[in-house]
Amino acid sequence: MLHAVVSGLVLAVVWLLWSGLSTPGTEHFHPMLFNFGLASCVVTVWLSRRMGVLDGEGQPNHLALRALRYLPWLAREIVVANLDVTRRVLAPSRPISPTLVELEVGQRTDVGRVIYADSITLTPGTISLFFDAENRRLTVHALSREGAEELEAGEMNRRVCRLEGSAG
Repeated sequence: MLHAVVSGLVLAVVWLLWSGLSTPGTEHFHPMLFNFGLASCVVTVWLSRRMGVLDGEGQPNHLALRALRYLPWLAREIVVANLDVTRRVLAPSRPISPTLVELEVGQRTDVGRVIYADSITLTPGTISLFFDAENRRLTVHALSREGAEELEAGEMNRRVCRLEGSAG
């Protein structure tokens, strides 16, 4: 039930923001518009519950507070990687050395593994290619050997483990 309530609140806030709440002079709270928005949120949550997609894995509410520490770090890593890729593209003296690397995955949950793989893919210059569930290994393509070595150092792996609440 908690997941349904949280989903409903998130949908309502997003609907309010996207439907013109911040636009001055709009009749945002016109009864018909407001009722359509409310009805769409309720129907969406009802259908999601009926389909069985509102659970702890599909909606990991327990990660929200820890994500407040992880997301700024990830944003910084994305910016740094963007600058590195830009330098490599614009300056021929910086080598592009495509590298495949297999990384140990320390996350214990599927959500943690997905966050780890997605974080790698969100960081420019690296892409998660394949996850071997039996051996808990993730194959990653990096634009440069330095990028692959940085991933092998394991800082992102440790931070995602901390995010999910495991020792890593």
